[in-house]
Amino acid sequence: MVTVMTARPGGKDPPEASPDQVAFRRFLDWLDEGSDSGGQKYLEMHRRLVSYFDRKNCKSPQELADETLTRVARRLNEEGAITGATPPQYCYIVARFVFLEHQRQAAVLAIETRELPAPAGADAASEDQARMLRCLEQCLKQLEEEQRELILGYYQGEQQVKISLRRKLAARLGVTMNALSIRACRIRDRLEACVRACARGKAPDVFSEFRII
Repeated sequence: MVTVMTARPGGKDPPEASPDQVAFRRFLDWLDEGSDSGGQKYLEMHRRLVSYFDRKNCKSPQELADETLTRVARRLNEEGAITGATPPQYCYIVARFVFLEHQRQAAVLAIETRELPAPAGADAASEDQARMLRCLEQCLKQLEEEQRELILGYYQGEQQVKISLRRKLAARLGVTMNALSIRACRIRDRLEACVRACARGKAPDVFSEFRII
């Protein structure tokens, strides 16, 4: 787990900060969403991810949580900004990718990565993961705002928390839990098809890949 760095007394940053340190501080600021938690948001997100992977019966939840946050930080550093989802939501999106790779099988809100050509090595794998995340972001942005909020909210939280949030979401939309599940399933199918097409080099189009179910 990465050690949280803090500024020196008086609010001054450590001298001659390395590029990695600058990128990490930017990552902490992104997690804080405008506040200054002194690294507590990072520690809390790491704890939540460890709990997430532990509930999935993964053998190395600490390592998978580290990998998830490392990928998110790298993505933020490469792109300069991450839009379309809150920091916790985006971290869980990446965590699902990490879990998919760890388990070699599909999971909720997951893209069937097994249909893609196997990467030749670590560098190729990293590029493939980055491409998949870019495609997912592009496809999410193509959804209408209400649909994007629905699919992100539908998969937020775990176990009882997730069930409670889904009930509140259904009540806010004025639909039954069954109707909410059908809507989420349709949007998920559109996203999966869109991301698979994008990852193969096609222009991402969440509408043309829509399948009626």
